[in-house]
Amino acid sequence: MLEHSPWDDLTIPDSDYNVLLVDEMDAVPCHWGRSATGACLFIVELQGDFAERMRRKLIHVRGIKLDLQVRPQGVQHLVFELQRDGDRDLFLNFCRALSSSLASARNSDVAFAMAWEHLRRWKHFLSGSMHQLSPEAVRGLYAELLFLCDRIRNSGDSLAAVDSWKGPMRGQHDFVYGNKAVEIKSLMGTARNSVRISSEDQLESLNETLYLRIYALRVEDGKSEGVSLNRLVDLVRAQIDDASALDDFDGKLVEQKYQPLPAYDEPRFSEREVRTYRVDGEFPRIARSRLSPMLCNVAYDVKLEGIEEHACNESELHGDK
Repeated sequence: MLEHSPWDDLTIPDSDYNVLLVDEMDAVPCHWGRSATGACLFIVELQGDFAERMRRKLIHVRGIKLDLQVRPQGVQHLVFELQRDGDRDLFLNFCRALSSSLASARNSDVAFAMAWEHLRRWKHFLSGSMHQLSPEAVRGLYAELLFLCDRIRNSGDSLAAVDSWKGPMRGQHDFVYGNKAVEIKSLMGTARNSVRISSEDQLESLNETLYLRIYALRVEDGKSEGVSLNRLVDLVRAQIDDASALDDFDGKLVEQKYQPLPAYDEPRFSEREVRTYRVDGEFPRIARSRLSPMLCNVAYDVKLEGIEEHACNESELHGDK
């Protein structure tokens, strides 16, 4: 069943389109719209001539038709039209996120640039239907992004850092760089004293050194505290200084079934504690190489109190980049 949307409150006109003003859009008005064909529209009202900029920067996105329409008094309408009504929920999320971004635009030039950047990012996310991540998946992705931030800072090479993120591509380990592999886990709450290992391969590696990195997270209630998943994605993107790496990053977010939904503005997390362990010969684990071929799909918990002797510091994890 489709979620109720602003388009449901608009009648289909005989010509042109009917509109409904988006609230709290001061400098750059935006509208929900319905066309004479019944199509769902999102309209950004611009002052000035943006035809040449649109021609040079045109982005083709599956399922969305773009148009720039000249209106009276020097106004142009940047129109986003949904092509397939079955994708309405996804298009609604796109439009809500766009209007949220444009609320801070000071003028039409800024709004046009923001709309194009938003469209570029969503080109990946609109490539197929996706569903909202579970709370566990949100925390898992959050922890992996925290480590990706660490890799970018410590390596000084955003392209290599993003390439080292193997989890979204169904790699054996979440991160692989140089002769090191890193498995990322997240914990919630102070009572958790173990981590779940989901396969017989997770703590076995062909790399010279394997590490287990655990982020203990807590949910922050204060309005100014904590970082949401959406905000963390933005922070990672701000650290990436290579266009190819940015495309790779967005593609991997798609593989993780992430899209910048307003739902991911909450909860906001902070790091309660970060622990790193070297998974060496004495580390307690189940490994495929030691397992009967008759056993498969193994999952188990490792007690943290029993692996303190394997703890290592940050410099070892990121040494030699």
